[in-house]
Amino acid sequence: MKTMAYTLDKLPLETLIGPVARATAVLVRLDERVARSPVRDGFVERQHFADAASALWLEGELVHLEDLVLHDAHMDIRTPTHELTRAHAVLRTRRRIFAQKPDWALSRDGLLALTGRGGAMPAAGQKSRDGEGAGTASVEADDRDDAEADLLAEEFAEIDAVLARSSRILSGADVPAKAARLDDRPEPQNGLIYDLDWNEEERLAEWQAVLADTREWPSVLRATILLEAWSDIEVLQHAAWLGQLLVAALLRQEGLAANHLACLHLGAKNIPRERRRARKRGDRLLALLDAIHDAAVAGLKEHDRLVLAKSQMERKLRGRRANSKLADVVELVLSRPLVSAGMIQERLKVTKQGALNLIGELGLREMTGRGRFRAWGII
Repeated sequence: MKTMAYTLDKLPLETLIGPVARATAVLVRLDERVARSPVRDGFVERQHFADAASALWLEGELVHLEDLVLHDAHMDIRTPTHELTRAHAVLRTRRRIFAQKPDWALSRDGLLALTGRGGAMPAAGQKSRDGEGAGTASVEADDRDDAEADLLAEEFAEIDAVLARSSRILSGADVPAKAARLDDRPEPQNGLIYDLDWNEEERLAEWQAVLADTREWPSVLRATILLEAWSDIEVLQHAAWLGQLLVAALLRQEGLAANHLACLHLGAKNIPRERRRARKRGDRLLALLDAIHDAAVAGLKEHDRLVLAKSQMERKLRGRRANSKLADVVELVLSRPLVSAGMIQERLKVTKQGALNLIGELGLREMTGRGRFRAWGII
């Protein structure tokens, strides 16, 4: 059980200043380029997918981008694995943060919602019992029947609520986290799955204290400290990936990444585990700074690649009819790491053969090497 608080003393600031300046410059350059980019929306979506897959990679799980894209489009070719479901949760959370105002994620309401403690409401089926006990013996049997009917109705209502919530999640709607108590605390957890002595509220409060204490610090240095603090405090038992998303939201709130959500998982993927888990805090902070820098560099390369691909594909739009769907295919291809014929059918409302014809006209590369369940993307 954790007892020592995270401290900010004895930081090797003299060794951190240079890497902080270097990471800040690249991050700002990427954001300026994205702000005026013709492929901004597609770039942001692709970053969401790449970061979600990288989050599971850091935990030792392999999630293919192809499976994640198809799962997100409700076109799975096999039963989704637990790892794929978790990667999709990261993807949905990134989209949710980016869809909100820059300061939402680190606000009280945002933290309650993202950590599963918001949206408290009375339990479904809760009824007032005023006036009970006034019945006579002749209606006791009817009362018992009514009570049993009420319990059955409550169970059916809970099942309907779960099915409705699942449908909203699968459709990509913004679904608030579940909570049943008015004090914004989660339900008691199973001791076989969760450590019952793991006080997430206390740990989150400790991390928020670090957030408050570093308010006047340079943004990238502050982000690095918060990343290291989240890992050291171990705030959440089963959602360690949320820390990187909250820090990315901080960089967006501070204006360094105002037009996108930094892919901190993707950057950390390029850093050897020995550096990320070094014994000395100074070495870990330098590794995290390199992760932020590498994430921005990778973003610049991906953005330039998308701009080049868009210009090449737009050449094939010249001379097309005004009602041609080829332009819509270009936008879809730019917004996903890969596309399938089914995705094009669903989005453009065309036949399968029509989708294959559009793919052939753009000259997309087949990414899977399969004869069935194929998918295409840009080189």
